Amino acid sequence: MSITDWIVLVITLLAIVAYGLYKSRGTQNIDGYLLGNQSLPWYHVCLSVMATQASAITFLSAPGLAFSTGMGFVQFYFGLPLAMIVLCITFVPIFHRLKVYTAYEFLEKRFDLKTRALTAFLFLIQRGLSTGITIYAPSIILSTILNIDTTITTILIGGLVVAYTVYGGTKAVSYTQLLQMSIIFIGLFIAGVMVVHLLPADVGFFKAIQIAGKMGRTNAIDFKFDWNNQYTIWSGLIGGFFLQLSYFGTDQSQVGRYLTGSSINQSRLGLLMNGLVKIPMQFLILLIGVLVFAFYQYKQPPLFFNKYELNKLNESSYQPELNEIKADYDVAFKRKQVEVSQLTAALDADAQELISQKRITLKAADEDIKAIKKRTVALMSKNDPKADTNDNNYVFLSFVTQYLPQGLIGLLIAIIFLASMGSTASALNSLTSTTVIDIYKRFINKNGTDEKYLIVSRVFTLLWGLVCIGMALYASKLGNLIEAVNILGSLFYGTILGIFLVAFYLKKVNGNAVFIAALITEVIIFTCWIMEAMAFLWLNVLGCFLVVILALVIELFSRNKTYKVSETL
Repeated sequence: MSITDWIVLVITLLAIVAYGLYKSRGTQNIDGYLLGNQSLPWYHVCLSVMATQASAITFLSAPGLAFSTGMGFVQFYFGLPLAMIVLCITFVPIFHRLKVYTAYEFLEKRFDLKTRALTAFLFLIQRGLSTGITIYAPSIILSTILNIDTTITTILIGGLVVAYTVYGGTKAVSYTQLLQMSIIFIGLFIAGVMVVHLLPADVGFFKAIQIAGKMGRTNAIDFKFDWNNQYTIWSGLIGGFFLQLSYFGTDQSQVGRYLTGSSINQSRLGLLMNGLVKIPMQFLILLIGVLVFAFYQYKQPPLFFNKYELNKLNESSYQPELNEIKADYDVAFKRKQVEVSQLTAALDADAQELISQKRITLKAADEDIKAIKKRTVALMSKNDPKADTNDNNYVFLSFVTQYLPQGLIGLLIAIIFLASMGSTASALNSLTSTTVIDIYKRFINKNGTDEKYLIVSRVFTLLWGLVCIGMALYASKLGNLIEAVNILGSLFYGTILGIFLVAFYLKKVNGNAVFIAALITEVIIFTCWIMEAMAFLWLNVLGCFLVVILALVIELFSRNKTYKVSETL
């Protein structure tokens, strides 16, 4: 990066952090630290909710996913608007009325302490692991820019976020997120415009989309029902609905965001606006990935987008083999360029028969390049078995740093940093809320002062930060980060949602029944995941229904048993 980019990056980051710390000054009690004194308007709630969900993973991995497989991932969000409506009708008024710090306090009032503790524990595991992945994402950026190992950059980024979250609490998080999302929307629009601007003069926006479409990158909706297909309209509407309902309704990282609303109506309006804006935003991010794919049909992309891993291989004893692969790659791409040019000409002439022929030959040329890339990956693994061989998290970053003008590079990288800081800070705040309110305050120190709980909250924020940084150091082994974080959530969200649905709607089911049902469900969910029995989104549906059905059966069985015993007596 140039000096200009570094100046833009540093000033943007410092200004956002300074603003958040300034607005959160004077936080002297646990209510202010964890809930921001419930004083924020609806637009603040909306942007804070969006910033919590839109981590650096979204801006690094989503374009890479669209580059590699197309726009089908947008279907993941189709259940979101429906989930927002259900939340506004049920969850929001209940949480506000009970004046809770965390979603799990309600479960003790409805069931018992052990059910509250189990649900909080499941959340802490899931969110603690997921936050590690969100910390790792921006470390990829620094690693690429500085050409150093991600271990160093992970510790650096994690330390920065932990520092200002420990000091400012939820107000620092919310106020920084307000500015973050404003800058992110502007930056995304500029990035999309720049990708189109960098295309060849005779290739505009629509022709780029056509080229990408002929290579299978623009199929956004799949109506075919398939248990094993990760992204279809059915898995998005049904599985996505249950995942989003659980995430926004029971995950403290999100519940904590809309509990900061100044009233029930402000929280509701913030959530509804999030449901309306999120799908177009995600579509735009994926579209940028598709446009980058089209750009690289005319301009030769790197052999491997992770520059650090490629340089490591280039400096190894396998350099001669790598040079052979590079030579083959150059030849294969030139052959592909001929096919792309001929397909472009066919599209201009609207020659349908020729378009069909060139589409087939272009796909064949693309498969040759994929085979060469597989040889590179195999050589990488041979040189270093621990090498990060999945490079689609680096696609957009590589494009930004190589082709965008000075200043804009710094701004877009600042956006990715800001997204990571916002989501990570929210997660740390929610982990602290749950640990202090549901564990420490309930089991260890029930009658502490506000000042004591505030100190303990800051200590736990620091401890969870260290745990999440530790997880981040392992995240490179998880493949595409945006998929990894959602798969991880799907292992727990269905069960947690099932517990809350029983609590809200099945008034005759007691704590013992739902506690046992949740334990059995988690065993079944992990078994299905290990055996790859279904696509991960369906695990949310399965987990939810299993908890509800098993809880009903266990409750009925225990009541019958009690009735028979009483009859005998």
